Amino acid sequence: MSGKARLEDIQLFIQEDIDSFEKLFRESMRSKVMLLDKIMTYIVKRKGKQIRPMFVFLSARLHGQVNESTYSGAALIELLHTATLVHDDVVDDSNYRRGFFSINALWKNKIAILVGDYLLSRGLLLAIDRGEFNLLQIVSNAVREMSEGELLQIEKARKLDITEAVYYDIIRQKTASLIASCCAVGAASVGASKETVEQMRMFGEYIGMAFQIKDDLFDYETTQVIGKPVGIDIKEKKMTLPLIYALSNADRKEKGRIISIIKNESHKPAKVKEVIAFVASSGGIDYAHRIMTDYQQKAYTMLDLFPDSEIKEPLKKLVEFTINRTK
Repeated sequence: MSGKARLEDIQLFIQEDIDSFEKLFRESMRSKVMLLDKIMTYIVKRKGKQIRPMFVFLSARLHGQVNESTYSGAALIELLHTATLVHDDVVDDSNYRRGFFSINALWKNKIAILVGDYLLSRGLLLAIDRGEFNLLQIVSNAVREMSEGELLQIEKARKLDITEAVYYDIIRQKTASLIASCCAVGAASVGASKETVEQMRMFGEYIGMAFQIKDDLFDYETTQVIGKPVGIDIKEKKMTLPLIYALSNADRKEKGRIISIIKNESHKPAKVKEVIAFVASSGGIDYAHRIMTDYQQKAYTMLDLFPDSEIKEPLKKLVEFTINRTK
């Protein structure tokens, strides 16, 4: 495998695993309630790139043979992750998810909340019915951290006083914890040692940190064809790394001016462009790129702890893909 990382090439290594997982995932979402079944079908048809299950299977193959436990772990992560996305869209009052209407946009908030609860319960029951308590513990910890990260971000956003250290805490919990759990679940499902499972969790955490910084950079990179409108974080008063860095290096007057725009004028497109220009000229974008690349290198260093195998290359390519994606 050489050249630019393409998802289709990486999937070839684990196509059978993906196919078996999809079957279990679809079965897990089936319901006897017609409305619920209709919504589940809608969700399945609009699933994303499946990066998370891919991390589960590649991490499992790095340390052993994919088995029923691995499929359970991947399905558990997807069910709980999908539940959090459905709930997130209600919290954010978002009408779109990956370019399609969100559940709350089509069926209203009450149904969306209940659908999220249903998915959560399906995930818990899948793990309990199959006796996968170890995997359930790993994934439940990630869901707890995700909730804490989101709440920490909301709390801090009110004052617009997020420091770089707090930002890393937020994204570690909010995003990195889930990718970390994918890699840990993959290793744990094939009977890897506690030490190896922890090393794989750290590998996933570094990827997740880089993944979220990349996501935050999209807000400031106007040349990209991306999945979210440029400046959306600014409009939502979210303090991300490029902005945090730029503000920390601005003089008091400039800092006050930019914070005032974000607080009071972030609904004006011209003012949002002004903030983006300030961040770019202050080196915020370059700095965030540098930190993102540092986390990517940390992930590769963790991977180097394990013996060489044919799975290492597609795993590296998947890391590369998450960093170089255009949406």
